[in-house]
Amino acid sequence: MSHEEKRHWERKFAVYSMGNSTSRLYSALAKTLSDGAVSKHQEYLEQTDPDLLDPIDPKDLLEECQIVLQKRPARLQREFVDLTANFARNHQPIRVMQWNILAQALGEGKDNFVQCPLEALRWEERKCLILEEILAYQPDILCLQEVDHYFDTFQPLLSRMGYQSTFFPKPWSPCLDVECNNGPDGCALFFLKDRFTLVNSTNIRLTAMKLKTNQVAIAQTLKCNETGKLFCIAVTHLKARNGWERFRYAQGSDLLENLKVITQEAKIPLIVCGDFNAEPTEMVYKEFSNSSLNLNSAYKLLSADGLSEPPYTTWKIRPSGECRHTLDYIWYSQHALKVSAALRLLTEEQIGPNRLPSFNYPSDHLSLVCDFSFNEDPDRLL
Repeated sequence: MSHEEKRHWERKFAVYSMGNSTSRLYSALAKTLSDGAVSKHQEYLEQTDPDLLDPIDPKDLLEECQIVLQKRPARLQREFVDLTANFARNHQPIRVMQWNILAQALGEGKDNFVQCPLEALRWEERKCLILEEILAYQPDILCLQEVDHYFDTFQPLLSRMGYQSTFFPKPWSPCLDVECNNGPDGCALFFLKDRFTLVNSTNIRLTAMKLKTNQVAIAQTLKCNETGKLFCIAVTHLKARNGWERFRYAQGSDLLENLKVITQEAKIPLIVCGDFNAEPTEMVYKEFSNSSLNLNSAYKLLSADGLSEPPYTTWKIRPSGECRHTLDYIWYSQHALKVSAALRLLTEEQIGPNRLPSFNYPSDHLSLVCDFSFNEDPDRLL
């Protein structure tokens, strides 16, 4: 960030000064406004101890993001659907958010969103749109894909809000082919330390036909501090593009085999979040549906029959035409866990004719958010 740019942001934030709290937040947020803020990410992370930094109140950070975004359209509003009919809840729900946030390098350099102005993709503001979406729903667990600003943005800020996190980059990230990239993209998993204790963490490089691939997953066993119960949360991002259906099937099968070991053949409840790059008609979807881990897809519960996936989770326009697909899922152990609420998707009218991303939505994928509760019947099978 140049001296002139820094003075611009100082003047802008001074207008909205709210005391010491704001000045602390400004220094945290402004530090991430420059793509070149961190040159050696791992060294930066090792030198930054979140316990030595002032905590951030999510409401204050949300206000700061809204100041940056004041010239953009207001955030698109979505409602939670209550799914708790005849369900007695005796512990605080676990809110899980799944989101492919769109890697900055890919959005600007490779993805060819022909109806999205380049100005809408500027990191200084798009970053705040991403944070605004996360802060609006305040997930207990956050599962992200296409994260290429983990070390200089999401880890520093979210750690100060009480999140512990893990990042696993792709071995050959396409972001690295883009000039002025910010490093490789990958999967990231965040959880609130006051709600959960990390028991085990596994980084998985997915295989297909016994060969290591460019796709990855993170699987963590957590203990719920309120109930003492264990569960496993996993995040992944499978291979994209048409013609790779068998490859995705092999990757999904490999992930399931790993998860069977981690959950001790389903003795530990499981939640799997991901951009599978696969429609419900694909083999990998059916493999998850029919797995011995007894998984169900949470967003099916929003359909009238409880059996159908949403009509889309991503909607964009590329040179080849309009791309409207259901690719993102939150799978869960359906006998051990219940979905007590789920966030509705944006409507076609809200998305608008130019589709995503846009000035008021930062990614080409919609976020999925669900509230989970443990089934209290100990005699039920997972």
